Amino acid sequence: MPSMSKWMVGLALVGLCGCASDKAAKKPSEPAKAEAPAPEPIRPPPASGEKVTEKDTNGDKTADVWVYVVAERMVRKELDINWDGRVDITTYYDAREEREREAMDLDFDGKVDSVYFYEKGINTRRERDLNGDGRPDEWNFYEKGKLARKERDSNGDGRVDYWEYWENDRVDRIGEDVDGDGNVDKWSRDTQGG
Repeated sequence: MPSMSKWMVGLALVGLCGCASDKAAKKPSEPAKAEAPAPEPIRPPPASGEKVTEKDTNGDKTADVWVYVVAERMVRKELDINWDGRVDITTYYDAREEREREAMDLDFDGKVDSVYFYEKGINTRRERDLNGDGRPDEWNFYEKGKLARKERDSNGDGRVDYWEYWENDRVDRIGEDVDGDGNVDKWSRDTQGG
């Protein structure tokens, strides 16, 4: 029977190891902390193959427009609109040299606060980072050049909790997520008509 006892001891050891690993697996783990993305710089570094031309539009002998070209096609233009020597607006162009994205630094801190998106040269969406955390908190959607809907993350949790629907250049209705589940809990309507 000595071989049977060795077998039982081995089985007991396997069982103990299994129990120990079960306990380790059941230990609560720390939730992964998602790092907020770094705010996008208003002036990205030049991409490979880009050539830049500087222009002085106000005659102060300091560049205030920078045009980036790849293979003789304009891909980006940067503007210093307040003449402080720093870029305030960066416009990106598609293969047809039509505006497809326009990033703006509205508070002049070197970081993007607002981005306009274009399709065939027409503004279709605007995103704004209102609290400076590098993530948009407000989205405006346009149809045929007119504001159709606004969405906002008003509490900074990364989820939309406020909706405005626009018709005929007026707010038609407003939806609010009161309990934080991502769904509208309360609707308000435009009672003024229009």
